[in-house]
Amino acid sequence: MLTLSGYYDGNTVQTLEKIPAKKNQKVIITILDEFMEESPKRTRTTEAARGSLAKYANPELWNKEGTAWEEEVGENYGNA
Repeated sequence: MLTLSGYYDGNTVQTLEKIPAKKNQKVIITILDEFMEESPKRTRTTEAARGSLAKYANPELWNKEGTAWEEEVGENYGNA
């Protein structure tokens, strides 16, 4: 028998450790009268990353973006 720590997030039981159990292996879940401290909700990665590279942008190159691929292929491989 093995004991693991975890918590119920309102939808599912989340373990704090990896479960070394096999598929369809029976488990016993004991509900304690203790509570976990709620962590702040995470923002979606796409929203959190938006604008994070803006400091590296070079506005002078924006006009060339539309044809950059064609120009590079033409230089390296001839007229494609």
